[in-house]
Amino acid sequence: MSRERATALLVDFDGVLRRWDPAVAAGVEREYGLTEGVLGEIAMSWGLLQPVLTGQASHAGWMASVADALTPSVGDPARARAAVDKWQRYRGEVDPDVLAFVREARAAGIRVGLGTNATDLLDADLAELGLTDELDVVVNSSVVGVHKPAKEYFQAACAALDTPPGRVLFVDDQDRAVAGARVAGLSAHRWSGPADLRYLRAALAY
Repeated sequence: MSRERATALLVDFDGVLRRWDPAVAAGVEREYGLTEGVLGEIAMSWGLLQPVLTGQASHAGWMASVADALTPSVGDPARARAAVDKWQRYRGEVDPDVLAFVREARAAGIRVGLGTNATDLLDADLAELGLTDELDVVVNSSVVGVHKPAKEYFQAACAALDTPPGRVLFVDDQDRAVAGARVAGLSAHRWSGPADLRYLRAALAY
């Protein structure tokens, strides 16, 4: 039995709508004499990351913890904070192909939501990147209090979209998130790049 056509789209932020140039972090690490990849490695350690993704810690507090963890590598707390601050000034870039797809879908009557594990900095990032008016809803894990791939996250997202799970198409670049969405009853596609847009347009049939 075939699924009903999706009438809403839920798109991940980092890795789909927003992309990051790894050269930025690498340049900061070189400037401060740090091991390549250490900024992301510390920031993404689950003990520091989980609280900020569920609203138990602020983005500023998270970055302060990253600087604290970095201090032994640079030998000076002020220098560690400076490295983290410089790294954080870069807020990524919008993928123009994905943004065009989002605009097309909305113009065709598809409700589009941003479904992201994010911090309390998300609204400021959306404003800085010019995305504030490009989405119908924003489902931020730090506001919901639970993160992808939890079933409860996707239930909250479908409620925000005012669309039953079976009519929502979710796009994410992480296998775990895609699997979690399917468990919650959504259609889900593992994003690998703009070449996927042809399939997604066909799936939405607009």
